[in-house]
Amino acid sequence: MAIAQKIDTDIITAMKAREEHRLTTLRMVKSALKNKAIDKRADLTEAEELQILSTLIKQRKESVDSFLKGNRPELAQKEREEIAMIEGYLPKEAGRDEILSVVAAAIAQLAAAGSTPGPKDMGAAMKIVQQRILANGLRADGKLVSEIVKTELAK
Repeated sequence: MAIAQKIDTDIITAMKAREEHRLTTLRMVKSALKNKAIDKRADLTEAEELQILSTLIKQRKESVDSFLKGNRPELAQKEREEIAMIEGYLPKEAGRDEILSVVAAAIAQLAAAGSTPGPKDMGAAMKIVQQRILANGLRADGKLVSEIVKTELAK
């Protein structure tokens, strides 16, 4: 089942259960997906839907930081709950060890291509790592992946 269809059924469930916060969050997600589809003038692929959800989570995380700096813990908690709801529609997040193994394999692939990989190969390594993470049906924080790739290439 596509993400948009699952959200539609969950909206109905949330309406019946009278879960206001969940309902408004799901409607916001549906709206973001619909707006992107309208801009594209075509149906979204699953990868595009996942990208939109990742963007929404990133926005919520930035809001949590802002609310905590502004001494508004109740609003930060509300944003954290929204993050949890949105993450339910995303694939499992890769752990540090999983990312490390994917990075090691990507660097080995670059080394097999002929040259010794170094910091100058950061872009090529990142491209391979991101593709492998997606191919494994996982997702990972880009910042964490970048840090791991950078430290591994520096070795």
